[in-house]
Amino acid sequence: MRLAILLFALAANTFAQTPRIVSVKKIWDQANHQAFGDIIRFKGKWFATFREGYSHVARKEHPDDDGTLRVITSDDGDTWRSTALLTETGIDLRDPHLSVTADGRLMIVAGGSIYRNAVFMGRRPRVAFSKDGTTWTKPAEVLEEGHWLWRVTWHDGWAYGVSKYPEKGIADEKEARRTVLVRSRDGLKWEKITNLNVPGSDETAVRFLPDGRMMALIRCSWGKDNFANIGIASAPYTDWKFASAGAFIGGPNLIALPDGRVYGGGRYFKGGYGKDPVTVLAKITPTSYERLIEFPSGGDNSYPGYVWHDGLLWMLYYSSHEGKTSIYLAKVKL
Repeated sequence: MRLAILLFALAANTFAQTPRIVSVKKIWDQANHQAFGDIIRFKGKWFATFREGYSHVARKEHPDDDGTLRVITSDDGDTWRSTALLTETGIDLRDPHLSVTADGRLMIVAGGSIYRNAVFMGRRPRVAFSKDGTTWTKPAEVLEEGHWLWRVTWHDGWAYGVSKYPEKGIADEKEARRTVLVRSRDGLKWEKITNLNVPGSDETAVRFLPDGRMMALIRCSWGKDNFANIGIASAPYTDWKFASAGAFIGGPNLIALPDGRVYGGGRYFKGGYGKDPVTVLAKITPTSYERLIEFPSGGDNSYPGYVWHDGLLWMLYYSSHEGKTSIYLAKVKL
């Protein structure tokens, strides 16, 4: 009898520890192409943002596909309405990500790319701020030409993020690629902390663990296997240790839960690099990346945003598996 009770308890605990999808819902498809989004809770409401355009990037058939940033909100996570559309003439605003500043405002950081006749001409990050999620400041340029500040996370009054940029004087794009950890008090003026010396490093998300350490999930776009890297560092975040994730991760993001567990993910190629892309969630440690869940997804997809709320992981992502590239919201029980 005791053995049966013990086995039942072990089985129940195993089930409780197995992440599962509670729901997945398409929440926006009003543009021709909507992608590269993020989600946050702010003043008791949900806010999401993403790029709207004609396609993934400017192409010959639509050479002036300048992306705009849509902001939508919801009281319950089910019914969504548009609250803002951020635009900049001649600029392709891309990959917007949300955070809450030290003084309690919403902040968007996004890429600002220039295309002429579908030819890439340059880029510089943009930031915008809002007290209510409806009225936003004009997108302002930050850092230097050539940079792309990927995500921002706030900690002890500082904003931290990693920007990718080409090092001047190096002709080979692969050799010139660099990533630098930066910080700011106001989101406008940024200072360098250190370079992240990971070959092929690209889009990078950083988050803080409950013990104050910073963890990074780094997409690697060039190299022997294109495997992403996981980085860990203690304050002042200049001495990093890196480990291979053992898989390619596109549009990386991660979230640290209050109990110290870390989850994250992005685009994963099931059929080998460049083949059969899907959006996945993984459990992450400083030295490991364990894929757990594959979400309904396919084609042009991924770039998740995460919020931990009421015992569930809320995840915003985009996908083309139903034909049109649209925005989806998933809830996951961990």
